[in-house]
Amino acid sequence: MDTSIDTRQRLLDSAQALIYTSSYHQVGVQQICDHAGVRKGSFYHFFPSKQKLALAVLDQTYALMQDALTNKAFAPDLPPLARIERFFTSLYDFHKQVKLSNGYVLGCPFGNMGCEMSTQDEALRSKVDDILSATEAPFAAALDEAVATGELPVMDTAAAACALFAYTEGIVLYAKTRNDPELIRDLGKRALQLLLPADLQ
Repeated sequence: MDTSIDTRQRLLDSAQALIYTSSYHQVGVQQICDHAGVRKGSFYHFFPSKQKLALAVLDQTYALMQDALTNKAFAPDLPPLARIERFFTSLYDFHKQVKLSNGYVLGCPFGNMGCEMSTQDEALRSKVDDILSATEAPFAAALDEAVATGELPVMDTAAAACALFAYTEGIVLYAKTRNDPELIRDLGKRALQLLLPADLQ
């Protein structure tokens, strides 16, 4: 039985890739082990169940997405609303690359898991909810700053951030359904218009 840290990472990486390109239910422990080149005994040394592995995969995916997309998009080198615009551009670039690599827009890994498992597994539902709430936070911070600097009128920034992030998840789902990342680019350009009064659009 291989109990090295490298083995654990291979299991995480394999599960992340397989679940994202397929689904939680369709990917079995044996398939993950085969993909990772790991025996089942080693799998159960690190993860007592597929559910525990999936929870770790969600944490890893969140960390990777933060580093590769969210933190860069919301870096303070641009004014706050320009950061939100950059987020949508980066989101489009990510999903365009996914389609080039896989032939399909695969959607949001967290939204996918939430849609599939929220009514079936409370631990997975709760983990996805926590991740989506955390991902929403930079939107709220940017909107708070935009209100403070006069870029936006006074508003309920928490509610606006929630609506804006829900819009984000919606356009990614729409792009997945149509297998067209261009929808993310086109609809992303309209996101900030949802926040502005008609006379400021």
